[in-house]
Amino acid sequence: MEFERPPTLRTGPAESTAGAPAAPLPGGPGVNELAELVADLLAATGLLPPDKLALVRGRAGPSGSIAQAIVDEGVASGEGIARMLAARHQLPLVDLPLTGIAPEAAKVVPLHVLERIVAMPYAIENGYLRVAVADPSNVHGIDELRLATRYPLELAVTPRDDILAEIRRLVRASEAFGAQAILESEEAVVEEEVEEADDLEAEDGISDAPLVRLVNSVIFQAAEDGASDIHFEPQEDALIVRFRIDGVLQEVQRIPKRMTPGVTTRLKVLAKLDIAERRKPQDGRISLNAAAAGRMLDVRVATLPTVEGETVVMRLLDKSKKAPTLEELGLSDEMRTQLSAIITRPTGALLVTGPTGSGKSTTLYAALDQINRPEINIITVEDPVEYRLGGVNQVQINQRAGLTFAAALRSILRSDPDVVMVGEIRDSETAKISIEAALTGHLVLSTLHTNDAPSVLTRLNEMGVEPFLTGAAVTGVLAQRLARRLCSHCCEMYSPSVDELLNARIAPDVAAAADGMAFYRKRGCPRCGQTGYRGRVGIYQLLEMSETLESLAVQKAGREEIERAAIAEGMRTLWDDGIAKVAAGLTSIEELARVSV
Repeated sequence: MEFERPPTLRTGPAESTAGAPAAPLPGGPGVNELAELVADLLAATGLLPPDKLALVRGRAGPSGSIAQAIVDEGVASGEGIARMLAARHQLPLVDLPLTGIAPEAAKVVPLHVLERIVAMPYAIENGYLRVAVADPSNVHGIDELRLATRYPLELAVTPRDDILAEIRRLVRASEAFGAQAILESEEAVVEEEVEEADDLEAEDGISDAPLVRLVNSVIFQAAEDGASDIHFEPQEDALIVRFRIDGVLQEVQRIPKRMTPGVTTRLKVLAKLDIAERRKPQDGRISLNAAAAGRMLDVRVATLPTVEGETVVMRLLDKSKKAPTLEELGLSDEMRTQLSAIITRPTGALLVTGPTGSGKSTTLYAALDQINRPEINIITVEDPVEYRLGGVNQVQINQRAGLTFAAALRSILRSDPDVVMVGEIRDSETAKISIEAALTGHLVLSTLHTNDAPSVLTRLNEMGVEPFLTGAAVTGVLAQRLARRLCSHCCEMYSPSVDELLNARIAPDVAAAADGMAFYRKRGCPRCGQTGYRGRVGIYQLLEMSETLESLAVQKAGREEIERAAIAEGMRTLWDDGIAKVAAGLTSIEELARVSV
């Protein structure tokens, strides 16, 4: 897909410009001249204050790109800059992820040249090589492109980040393909007995450079794609590699069966696990810098013996990621106001509940970030520490050393804390200590696993916490889910029928009122991997304790009775909040049905 633009600039092959000085593109000044033109335009329009403009000029430098500096400072988007450059140079603007890359075109120019110039050939048509460039004023780079190919060039403009993403994908693909080709050629010489390889033969695989490149390419691709987990699953005919992206597993690669022992051994060596032990599960960690994807990763590795071999699951935790704010979580204005009031109280317990992977810890971090200030002492006990927060004392659980949640919590309460965050209440001892701490002058934040907010009060009773303590200590319960966010590039509008709304568990009166209302649904495009979704949005239910609910908790009332009383006092269900986000076009009814109870 291409946006309509003035006629494409075509340049001849290298011979036609040999010996001639590089000339600027039509209507296009040199790099410095363009930088000054953009800077003067920004100054004249007053879009940037003088101090910010000076910062952008300084960041660009005497020979840098002021366009990229503007993007780095968050003043404009990469797509906006590309659109401006395309109009300035009378070139077409190409949406590279939607247009796609023709394999034969990508092979024409060496990768190191493309990386240096930030360009990507994407098609060969009518004898011309169509190339997307980030900076059309870089005439020396474009001359280098002419010299690198025998084709005449047809230029277009694409956002810099889109080109870099395609270059990284090509680099990973070439590494993985080369590694597999080398391994297959070497194994063709050896007899096919790898499936029954003993420990010594498996250990020999760890120093195999192609195998190392293959494993590295998988990990870096996962980091680039924003995956939270990598699954290496041996099957009867191949080693299946799957990524969990936006909470859903996607198969991304099939590695030949004979390479399974070498890949598994390499992963176990990285995680410092016993490569000779294949009969019982093992756990380990890897720290790595996925600089190309902009992620500092702490990787938890778990192996599990199966009938087909050892599966390896890697949980990717981004240490460089900044904790979100309450505004970024997707809470409604009313709910955010209520939650802010709860966490600014000096005592009490805020409990966040939901299934594994529903973003509970992220919500607690956002709450801590809002109340964090020099005059209070915040201590957390976590497994693992997912975000690093400045000014917060964070404790990492160590089961082997005997540092459990309960043991750490007892020590923390002797360290004069004002706020305590417990990563998860897993047992009755941790539950009792946490609730008692909330009654003795501390604000306690923690997580539980239940289906909804009212269930937390009954779950604490089941864990041995006295009902009168639960009612007095708990100030609020937040239940949540994470639904995939509709891809903004390809979602389509439609009007569901009343029957469709009723099938989606919407109340008949609400369905009748919503008849003819515009909703959105997924479609699928290259930007979202044909899934129709990109990113996630939170769905929430907030129960704020009141005298009525406290009385019911003390009486050991059932979940249904507590829920009815809370709804009567204004609590919304998870489904209500989800429907509001469907109506806002953030997610689809199908996705809401997948994640809601």
